[in-house]
Amino acid sequence: MNRQLEFTIDGTFADCRLDAVLAKLIPDSSRAYLQKLIKDGKVAINGKTTALPRTILKTGNQLTVLIPEVQTPELAAEDFEFEILFEDNSLLVINKPAGVVVHPGAGNHQGTVVNALLGRYPGMEKLFPDSDGRPGIVHRLDKDTSGCLVIAKTPEAMFKLGRAFADHTAKKCYLAICRGVPQENSGTLTTLIGRHPVNRQKMAIVDRNGKEAVTSYQIVTAQTVDKLPLALAKVNIATGRTHQIRVHMSSIGLPVAGDELYGSNTGFPGVTRQQLHAWKLSLPHPASGEIMEFTAPVPEDMRNILTKLNVKIKQ
Repeated sequence: MNRQLEFTIDGTFADCRLDAVLAKLIPDSSRAYLQKLIKDGKVAINGKTTALPRTILKTGNQLTVLIPEVQTPELAAEDFEFEILFEDNSLLVINKPAGVVVHPGAGNHQGTVVNALLGRYPGMEKLFPDSDGRPGIVHRLDKDTSGCLVIAKTPEAMFKLGRAFADHTAKKCYLAICRGVPQENSGTLTTLIGRHPVNRQKMAIVDRNGKEAVTSYQIVTAQTVDKLPLALAKVNIATGRTHQIRVHMSSIGLPVAGDELYGSNTGFPGVTRQQLHAWKLSLPHPASGEIMEFTAPVPEDMRNILTKLNVKIKQ
């Protein structure tokens, strides 16, 4: 079945190119694939199709994107180049770089973590025949979020790790560089998060038809850097809703720096993604039950801003 997505352009994406905006709104699809959809007449602006990826959007434009149903191709194995934080017979923990999608999606069948896994473990997909093209994937990180990602190497480990995330015995701590002035030094947000009522690729705090999301944060430092108010926060999430940290921090006036989708762009040279890093992860080992703790080194783009904030994070 074809999938139809609808968006309303707000000030965040006004005066930007159509293909660039779609790449932000539909991050699991490659820009080349989205450009092809535009040229094939699958994208309409205010009800009229356009064949120009460079079309400049205006506030209030209504976008309709028709994504044709495609037969999922056989997953390709690729070279494994990710930093390994831990590995044994049951699981693998990597430091996922920013810009890498966890698993293949429409128009994005290469360069994902899953492709790399198949390169490292030939035939791994046969161990997980019902994984829908996501063998070993226990949880996800957004494309532009870096850090700790755990992968199951056996079906038994997949089940036990999945249960650890479901019952919250897996603990996750993120580092978030946010833009704004904190009103409180710490806090806990408990809300429902669901699809945004207008922009279906965004999530939002909703009154109903959402899932409970619990986020706790602690401000490490808050300073003005290059005339921009910035804050470094340690963020713990008890649930794993889509875009949870980005939605919650934006809701208290501290959107993650560089996160265009939820209203922030730092203006720092070289910042091309949201400054969010899955820093620490602890969970019970699926075989022994022993609590394992992992720390992912902070990537260079975030370290550059932390230097401006005079903060040193132990790696």
